[in-house]
Amino acid sequence: MGLYVETRVRTDMETLWARTQDPAQHQRWDLRFTEIDCLPRPAGEPQRFRYAVRVLPFLTVSGTGVSAGESGGADGRRVSVLRFASPHPLSLLEEGSGYWRYVPTPDGVRFLTGYDYRPRWGRLGAVADRWVFRPLMGWATAWSFDRLRLWCEHGVSPARSLAKAVGELTARLIAVPAVFAALTASGTGGADGAASWALPAVVAFALAGLLLLLPPLPRTPAARRCLRTPPGRPTASAPGASVPDVPAPALLATLERP
Repeated sequence: MGLYVETRVRTDMETLWARTQDPAQHQRWDLRFTEIDCLPRPAGEPQRFRYAVRVLPFLTVSGTGVSAGESGGADGRRVSVLRFASPHPLSLLEEGSGYWRYVPTPDGVRFLTGYDYRPRWGRLGAVADRWVFRPLMGWATAWSFDRLRLWCEHGVSPARSLAKAVGELTARLIAVPAVFAALTASGTGGADGAASWALPAVVAFALAGLLLLLPPLPRTPAARRCLRTPPGRPTASAPGASVPDVPAPALLATLERP
């Protein structure tokens, strides 16, 4: 699978399973989806679903998928697999597949995903995917996993997590020009020409770098808290490069394309 994300969640298996398998709960924490709706299915058949992503206020991209899940026996492991596709011409993602693994640990659950997809739009799509879309998808998956972790561990609702993230980002963006304006107004850099803003500019740039490196607050979601490469595997060499393949669950081979 081309993308990999892993986190550890200090909660019980049933809570994590419900919040990831119930579409109404899933769409609350997963930044990649705006809507997830189950479609009617015959008894004993895999679950089919429809998903939608609001790319812009006036543009929603939709697709369909099929999923199945199973428990792994006495050790308590569980797995969920899916295939998905979008016929929308503006969707870079044409079709793909993936899995979620749930591995019990002494203090909670090791929750991980691996997935890959085929982009459309030919060579242009491949370039856009490698350098823009795939890194963005990896970040959104990791950020969403940490958002889910905060919900399960600390009771921070997904809506509250988003509000905290937006508020913290806004504060950081305001801080840099505010410091520059304050230093310039106070005459810190001197009174003549370029010298009057050179020192404030250096301080503002240094502050911007510090705020970029400074981790988010503990109760604010952060993609950096998740593993983005399978343990023991080398990291990808480029922003959009795929990590080394991890064997997908055998259950995935039983699913038809949506």
